[in-house]
Amino acid sequence: MPFQHALTVRFRDCDMFRHVNNAVYLTYFEEARAAYWKALMGPDFAGFDFIIAEATVTYRSPALYDETLDIALWVPKVGTKSFEFAYRVTERQSGREIATGRSVQVMYDYARQESVPMTDELRERIATFDARCA
Repeated sequence: MPFQHALTVRFRDCDMFRHVNNAVYLTYFEEARAAYWKALMGPDFAGFDFIIAEATVTYRSPALYDETLDIALWVPKVGTKSFEFAYRVTERQSGREIATGRSVQVMYDYARQESVPMTDELRERIATFDARCA
């Protein structure tokens, strides 16, 4: 199993149609990414900064207020300066697939305002962590 992060749909996440608004899924992905990164690096992960270059969401089924969602997250691809996260959101009780998605992160030096190569240390950490979660 990939890394898992659970959350409960908040009332504020829902729109006038009474389901989770489409834009909120990117926040769900962000919360899962932060949990993954904290589990991978510990509470202080300075020196491994990245920016989001691309994010996509494919909607499968509406999520509703107070449902518990499980977000599976893993790294299917690592490049020279970037890596990809894949996401799968399911509703806990029924197992219903809610959404899938992906994001591309680019390693970034904020002081120089430019992309930088991914370190071998980070590559190894990700590979070891994902293998341990699998």
